[in-house]
Amino acid sequence: MLESYLKNRLKQKDILLMTHIVLGYPSFEDCFAIIETMVRSGVDMMELQIPFSEPIADGPVILKANQTALKQGVTVQQCLDFAGEVSRTFDIPFLVMSYYNIPFCYGVKRFAGEIKRIGLKGAIIPDIPPEEGKDYLNTMKKHELAPILLFAPTTSAERMRFLASFAEGFIYCVARKGVTGAQTRFSQDMDIYLDRCRRATSLPLAVGFGIKEKADIDFLTGKADVAVIGSQTLRIIEKEGVKAVGDFISTLLR
Repeated sequence: MLESYLKNRLKQKDILLMTHIVLGYPSFEDCFAIIETMVRSGVDMMELQIPFSEPIADGPVILKANQTALKQGVTVQQCLDFAGEVSRTFDIPFLVMSYYNIPFCYGVKRFAGEIKRIGLKGAIIPDIPPEEGKDYLNTMKKHELAPILLFAPTTSAERMRFLASFAEGFIYCVARKGVTGAQTRFSQDMDIYLDRCRRATSLPLAVGFGIKEKADIDFLTGKADVAVIGSQTLRIIEKEGVKAVGDFISTLLR
C-alpha cells in the first residue's frame, strides 16, 4: 500500500519529496533521463502527468508543457506505455496525474485496470469530486489503487473529513488558492491550515503549489510529510536543460 510505503519512509527521513513531470515533454527520451536523474538524487515518489488541453489546476509553466506535448502528438496510450516502462525500471512509487476527461474517454474501468497492470500506485485527478466520481472511486478501490484527493485552504473542516473518507495513500494539500507555479507564502497561516488538515485525516500530508527551493521544504518539515515540486523543475529544464535537474534536486535534499 502507498500509505504504508510513505509511513515507512518517514521513519528514515523527516520529510519526503515527490516530483512532477509532464509526459512527452520535452520528449519521452528526455522524460526518462529526468526520471533516472531524480530517482538517483533521492526522490521518494513521482507523479506522471498525462497531457490535457485544459489543465485547469495548472499554471502557465505546466500549461505550456501540456500544450507542447500535445502539439508533438503525445497520446494517452503512449503515456501509459511509458509509465509502465519507468515503473518496471525504477523502484519508487509512480502515480498518474491528469484530468477526468482522460479516464472518462479512455473508459474508467479500463483506465484503472491499465494503471494497475503497469504497476502504478494510484492517480491524482483534481477535477472529480466524490459526489460525481463514484464509479472512479469504486473502480480504484477494486484495483487497490490510491485515489489521491485534495484539500485547499478554503476547504471546511467538515468537507476535509468527508474527502478523507474516500482517500487512500495520502492527501494532497494545495498550499494556496489558484493554480500551480505561482508564489506561495510560507507563514503562520500555512501552519494553521496544515494543522486543520492534520486533524481531518490520519493519512500522510503532501503539500504542493509554489514550492521552489530548499527553504520552502525546510519550512514544511515537521508540519507536512511530503513536499511536491512541479513547476520549478520545468523552469530549470527550460533555462538550463535536462542535465541541470540532478543538481537542482540534490540541493532540495541536502
